[in-house]
Amino acid sequence: MTLDCSIARASSALKSLQKPDGHFVFELEADATIPAEYVLLEHFLDRIDEDLERKIGVYLRRIQGTHGGWPLFHAGKFDLSASVKAYFALKMLGDDIEAPHMRRAREAILAAGGAERANVFTRAQLALYGEVPWRGVPVMPVELMVVPRWFPITVWKVSYWSRTVIAPLLVLMAKKPRARNPRGVHVPELFTQPVDRIMDWIRGPYRSWWGYFFKALDSVLRVVEPHFPRRLRERSIAKAVEFITERLNGDDGLGAIYPAMANAVMMYDTLGFAHDHPNSAIAWAAVRKLLVIREGEAYCQPCLSPIWDTGLVGHALAETDGALSAEVKAACDWLLTKEITDTRGDWAVECPDAPIGGWAFQYENDHYPDVDDTAVVAMLLARQGDPKYDAPIKRARDWIVAMQSRNGGWGAFDANNDREFLNHIPFADHGALLDPPTVDVTARCVSFLAQIGEKLDSPVMARAMDYLRREQEADGSWFGRWGTNYIYGTWSTLCALNAVGLSHDDPAIVRAVAWLVAKQRGDGGWGEDCETYYAGTEHGAYVESTPSQTAWAVLGLMAAGQQKSDAVRRGVAYLMASQKHDGTWDEEPYTAVGFPRVFYLRYHGYKLFFPLLALSRFANMTRSNEGRVAWGF
Repeated sequence: MTLDCSIARASSALKSLQKPDGHFVFELEADATIPAEYVLLEHFLDRIDEDLERKIGVYLRRIQGTHGGWPLFHAGKFDLSASVKAYFALKMLGDDIEAPHMRRAREAILAAGGAERANVFTRAQLALYGEVPWRGVPVMPVELMVVPRWFPITVWKVSYWSRTVIAPLLVLMAKKPRARNPRGVHVPELFTQPVDRIMDWIRGPYRSWWGYFFKALDSVLRVVEPHFPRRLRERSIAKAVEFITERLNGDDGLGAIYPAMANAVMMYDTLGFAHDHPNSAIAWAAVRKLLVIREGEAYCQPCLSPIWDTGLVGHALAETDGALSAEVKAACDWLLTKEITDTRGDWAVECPDAPIGGWAFQYENDHYPDVDDTAVVAMLLARQGDPKYDAPIKRARDWIVAMQSRNGGWGAFDANNDREFLNHIPFADHGALLDPPTVDVTARCVSFLAQIGEKLDSPVMARAMDYLRREQEADGSWFGRWGTNYIYGTWSTLCALNAVGLSHDDPAIVRAVAWLVAKQRGDGGWGEDCETYYAGTEHGAYVESTPSQTAWAVLGLMAAGQQKSDAVRRGVAYLMASQKHDGTWDEEPYTAVGFPRVFYLRYHGYKLFFPLLALSRFANMTRSNEGRVAWGF
């Protein structure tokens, strides 16, 4: 099969998935946690859809690991918290606890220390069912909603995702409701001893002295909190409800992410809102919108990704057919309708003078535009060369510049969201409370700004370049926060360094190229396992080659002037050889990240549009004999 044929088939397959209004959206899959939590939510509310739950049960059993429990990503190691939730959900569905799959799961959970050693969010979920006493969960007073913003710990000092998840959870922790649980299902068999004998729910290992300090503070709060004035508590709950209701976001939901939406549903129910109350009804509709229901099985997505998907597909098709093709134009016109132009989101707390602009990740999420999405979409619009896009591109540019953090980098949703001490409170045992600047988002911003003509010696670019140089690893790679992992970060940064016109013999680029070439696998592809997010692992636990990661590596090498290299040609050959007859690719491993070491993602579109982008760019550079990629992305 020729390169042109491979590109044509991939392009045809991708175009067939475009929606009538011009956008693209692909499934976004996580681990067992979200589907299991959805089952538990139905039983909390006694709103049980038996046919749907039967299909979710099929899904949960299918993804159970050979170790007996459930992993956080495909073929990953046993994860205690995901396994506890999956087991509880399956028992809710009526699975016999002595069935082989349940017995294996229970044995694995007990061997790992039992449900008492699950993470905070899991213990909070169990507390709603009476499986864990509320003393088994760190103290998080709802009064955090009303403390002054100068206070060391407030909802404004954590990331957007933490803020939207925590606000309704604070109400639940204050009210301490009990799930309806109509079938009376409980899981005492998952604990190594009776829960009333467990005294060390809140314990280390602590990552710094901050951990010991906050553990002591937690002990003090347990004594003091019951004596907080009732009027203050009522005012705090009212403030939480006000905060949530303002951000309900229609049927796209609070924060447009499942944990926040589910907590909002339970909060309204706990406060006595009827199911048909407008706020309760729309919150429930938002959760249901995340379901993927097939003939034989079903699961619940953590969120939806249409703007991200549409922007990335747009770049792939622009590379294949030209930026003025009908499909790309339709995608751009749809994206234009999704620009945020009239909502000063939570980002304005840190950047009060920043102009409004940008795009979210989901269909609607106006309080939380995404810096990464904004850069990707604006780069695509800029490729169109159409004056009607000039104003939104300018607004995107001004907003992104205003969102630059003190250290020169960019976070995804907030500026300067880097108060690391907050990741040491007992509630943050997952270590993902913050949204600090990251290499991949910073690289995307640099690429966008360079593509629209921002000079390398401008203050914003100079600071960003200093940040990227500081963040390069000793082996030449860059860490990838939102994609797995060093391949993603290195590709993103090489694109940025190319966009600003850095010489391809710059030492940073030379070292990065050498690292990528050294990590190429025998079959010509690249593939990095999610284990590389854990401390002490080599930068690349390479289990198997994947289409998306191979495409990133090839794109990164071409951005570094290596389009004629043997490594690039072997990578292209791998992509062509692994392509299926229908023009698509298969990819089981997870190649994206929600929170490193906590939550991983499989974007079902990555295996389709990134290979097409890489193959098309290779074809274009080979035909034109270009020595430099013309675009920031």
